[in-house]
Amino acid sequence: MREFLQRTLVWLIVILFIGLAFWAFSGPIEGLIAAGVALLAWLGFHLYHIALLLRWLEQPTAERVPDGFGAWHTVFMTLYRTMRSQMQSKRKLTNVLERFINAGEAMPDGVVVLDENDRIEWINPMAMEHLNLDRKHDVGNQILNLIRQPSFHAYMKNASFSQPLVLQLTQPRELVISVQLVPFDSTRKLLLSRDITSLERVQTVHRDFVANVSHELRTPLTVVGGFLETLSDMEEVDQATLSHFLPMMMEQSRRMQSLVEDLLTLSRLENSPKAVMAEKVNMQDMLDTLMVEAEGLSQGRHHVRLEKGCNQWLWGSAQELHSAFGNLVSNAVRYTPEGGDIVLSWKAEGERLCFSVKDSGIGIPREHIPRLTERFYRVDRGRSRGNGGTGLGLAIVKHVVARHNARLDIRSEPDKGSTFSVIFQRERSAEPEAQPENQA
Repeated sequence: MREFLQRTLVWLIVILFIGLAFWAFSGPIEGLIAAGVALLAWLGFHLYHIALLLRWLEQPTAERVPDGFGAWHTVFMTLYRTMRSQMQSKRKLTNVLERFINAGEAMPDGVVVLDENDRIEWINPMAMEHLNLDRKHDVGNQILNLIRQPSFHAYMKNASFSQPLVLQLTQPRELVISVQLVPFDSTRKLLLSRDITSLERVQTVHRDFVANVSHELRTPLTVVGGFLETLSDMEEVDQATLSHFLPMMMEQSRRMQSLVEDLLTLSRLENSPKAVMAEKVNMQDMLDTLMVEAEGLSQGRHHVRLEKGCNQWLWGSAQELHSAFGNLVSNAVRYTPEGGDIVLSWKAEGERLCFSVKDSGIGIPREHIPRLTERFYRVDRGRSRGNGGTGLGLAIVKHVVARHNARLDIRSEPDKGSTFSVIFQRERSAEPEAQPENQA
């Protein structure tokens, strides 16, 4: 700017000297005319550059800055540098804004930006999923008109947002989300949402687990405690009384022991690494053992048979597989009426191997099948507890199956029976080893 003023002052002095020169040599009129012509030329020069400037200001870009002469060259170069600097700053700000937007888009939590009137300014995809919002239609609308739960309205009107609010949503699907409002920028707010459905489910399972364990232990402890109290009140205890009470106390003790053992087994399966494939499991011996156990549990009340369709062994943990298969067999015996059929089978299905237990028992209604592997889940609690089960057997089966990269298939019809199948992938198949002659 200083250079422009200096040049302008120089030109004015030059015009003045031209007028004075003509005045001195040709007279005052000629001097004034000469000065006026020079001044008009100088003004025309500036008007031309002003016209160039006005034309450029209609579409100001750094690439279209006009060329100038004299002081105007300095002005236009200054404009060019200023435009380039502003464009670079704009690009930097745009890049920073894009990175923030991309970060917001990629966040695993939902983010909604609200203005001072609680109108939506921006939503990220996770917030759209959590709160069933649509960026195209809902931006600019008040959040209270889109989320109508009374608890949310009360939360938004509250002056304190230090604690999150838990919402139970059913649309577009069942969700449990935690939302929290975070004021920022003096007038705006961030509404943050997080899907805590899995956490709530875990907490529910934990509460149910504690309640179920307490319930399962309470009955045998009450029975044993009652027997002990009765015996302690008796001055003399004869052998007949002991023979009556002790077997029932031992039965309740075995029930508690079985429950504790199953809980320990579940804990070990959940907290140890997946079953390794280093151990070859002799399925022939395993099937023979399971048959002996099934006949022992049945005590001649059922028709138990074994169908062997292949001689393949398995890579895995013999202890874990025996626990899982044994639970399937004992369930079949417990829930099959006297005179029913129980079939154990080991066969190849294409490239897969399948162990299954089929019975002609009471069957299971379809709606209960998806939940059978939950801890302590029982279709008929009274009948299940009366049959001596802990409610943990199929939960153990589920974990063993998962640790062997296998799949549990359950098919059942009420009053017709059930088939529980454990299907192994080809990589678990092992070639049988030659047996000594005395074991052949």
